[in-house]
Amino acid sequence: MKKISVVIPCWSEEKSVAMMYQRLTKVFIDKLSNYNYEIIFVDDYSPDNTRVEIEKICDLDKRVKGVFNAKNFGFTRNVFASLKYGDGDAVFMIFGDLQDPPELLPEFVKKWENGNKVVIGQRTHGDENRFMYAMRSLYYKIIGTLSDTKQIQHFNGFGLYDKAFIEVIKELDDPAPYLKGIVAEFAMRQSVVPYEQAASNRGKSGSNFFKNYDVAMLGITSYTKTLMRMATFIGMGLGVVSALFAIFILINKLVHWNTYPIGIPTVIIGIFFIGAVQLFFLGILGEYILSINTRVLKRPLVVIEKMINFSEPQFVDRKEKDVKETDKIMGTDQ
Repeated sequence: MKKISVVIPCWSEEKSVAMMYQRLTKVFIDKLSNYNYEIIFVDDYSPDNTRVEIEKICDLDKRVKGVFNAKNFGFTRNVFASLKYGDGDAVFMIFGDLQDPPELLPEFVKKWENGNKVVIGQRTHGDENRFMYAMRSLYYKIIGTLSDTKQIQHFNGFGLYDKAFIEVIKELDDPAPYLKGIVAEFAMRQSVVPYEQAASNRGKSGSNFFKNYDVAMLGITSYTKTLMRMATFIGMGLGVVSALFAIFILINKLVHWNTYPIGIPTVIIGIFFIGAVQLFFLGILGEYILSINTRVLKRPLVVIEKMINFSEPQFVDRKEKDVKETDKIMGTDQ
């Protein structure tokens, strides 16, 4: 019997933990009863009662596991680390805020059984406003144009990953991984499941401008060389233009010695333009240096404070037991 590991990165998901467990268990009971499975909640040091809710379910169902980080390491690092905890034939990643529907798992499994090694969920519509969706789409187009590897648009990690790809993930020694780029570069035989993303069960997104900026720059510095090369080409081009302009000014001065204006505004505009171009590419260079610095330090992705049920024996036939435990957790037992 094949085994599916469900990994669930969490942050401030106290309202979603029990509901996620119920919905996932129902999917396995009703539609995937011929698969063994485990559910792994990975909490990134939530400030609320997320850990308490996870521990309750782990106490009642030994096939549910918990991983608690020693501090908050951020969305990107926690998500990448979470993929490494599952030991099933496939690992299904879904996020704890229930924006991505667990009921799509059977469709992912079907595509996986048809030979696809990585089946990704691609958002066709999200809960974010039109401006943010448009900006995100623009970012994907920019990085897709600049990158040597074709990038996947509107993909956050939600998907099913074959064990063969998980082994590739485990071999990567990258303290600042960009999962979207890694999937685009290394995933074998990809397939896509389009879906509409619901509102976060948390009530508000854990992301803000600076977090989104960090992820965006991680993708650019990890998978594009074009921007730094543009600095060289633009510098060369401006040098040529400046030389030609200088020759033009010299000739014009010689021809119109007494009437030729001094041209202070032109000089000021030129200085500001050159300065702006230099500052822009210094900023880009700084982002690349920060990325290199992070990788050279070789720090661990995350530090784990506690793991629950990872040494517990796994059971195969639990269909009747599943129903009773789910009812007990959700308070619907009679």
